[in-house]
Amino acid sequence: MSTLTLEKVKTIKTLNNIAESGLNVFQDGFAIDNDSDNPDAILVRSFNMHSIEFGNDLKAIARAGAGVNNIPLDKCTEQGIVVFNTPGANANAVKEMVLASMLAASRNLFDGVAWTKTLEVEGEQIPKLVEAGKKQFVGKEIKGKTLGVVGLGAIGALVANSALDLGMDVIAFDPFISVDVAWNLSRNVQRAMKIEQLFANADYITVHVPLTADTKAMFNQETFGIMKQDVYILNFSRGELVNEADMELALESGKVGKYITDFPNEAVLKMKNTIPVPHLGASTAESEENCAIMAARQVKEFLETGNIKNSVNFPNASLPYVGKRRVAAFHKNVPNMVGQITSAISSYDLNIADMVNRSRGDYAYTMIDIDNEVNGDILPSLENKIKQIAGIVTARTI
Repeated sequence: MSTLTLEKVKTIKTLNNIAESGLNVFQDGFAIDNDSDNPDAILVRSFNMHSIEFGNDLKAIARAGAGVNNIPLDKCTEQGIVVFNTPGANANAVKEMVLASMLAASRNLFDGVAWTKTLEVEGEQIPKLVEAGKKQFVGKEIKGKTLGVVGLGAIGALVANSALDLGMDVIAFDPFISVDVAWNLSRNVQRAMKIEQLFANADYITVHVPLTADTKAMFNQETFGIMKQDVYILNFSRGELVNEADMELALESGKVGKYITDFPNEAVLKMKNTIPVPHLGASTAESEENCAIMAARQVKEFLETGNIKNSVNFPNASLPYVGKRRVAAFHKNVPNMVGQITSAISSYDLNIADMVNRSRGDYAYTMIDIDNEVNGDILPSLENKIKQIAGIVTARTI
């Protein structure tokens, strides 16, 4: 019998509808209990968690999506709760929406369809009226135009490559591009050394960056002034990336030809030449399943082995799990923490088989495998001894 079967059943709570395929990841040793006040882990999509009090058993929160603005990250870190997201799981869905919106906006498709629907009462005159009225919706082709991609994460890279396939020239800006993305990015994507270079040369601009202090209102009067006349801007990342008062003026003047956004509000709906999409970027059955499965697998792996992948507040850390007892500790990133943890283990005459230590800012995460067969009776005592070390936030034995 494996050591895992000796553990108590782990409780999973959901705060939004999570695809059944994701919940099915949790089988033996797990239970879905949405009435629990103290679950081991929470799966969430857009539910606002900032006012929630967390139980002592909560070890992980997984966002079935990329953005984590609805989760109190600082509070989670202080309490030793790892927060996961699912980067890339919804990337194809958002990419398709960006391209579809850009194509439809360029051909005035949305306005044209809305106008055509008003002709319903005209009966047999509809074909003649369509032929006479279609000239007001003459658009432009995207082939040969320049697309500026701000942010080359999973979504931005897919958009850039697909735009090349559609015959566009692509210029991109991302000072923090990852090695994995760089390997998959077409060599025909031009690199902008400064974002101003992208703004000055793009006919269309699509933004795929997180909302931070540096990116908030990055589209504003000053940056609009650098751009071409009649530039189209697509925002499927965060509404707050745009200064809406400045955007309204830019649309009025024609500096911005159209603003396509997945984040409509009262101000956006009052602006001319906007295409307000009702937050559909990642709203596909495939995307929801991909995010749910990815989130669930990351939580399951963490609860069973302590391994962390795609955390937004803990360092990522992995150690092959071979069934030995494992100590996992989250602690302040200060000298001698690992030494104190290993000393606590040694005080029980236990040998260390393997270990990993990773840091992220002010905090670090350590996993240590114990070589001996361990009497389960000593585990609570060992956990408690490690928790008494100054600087330890959380510790558990697996």
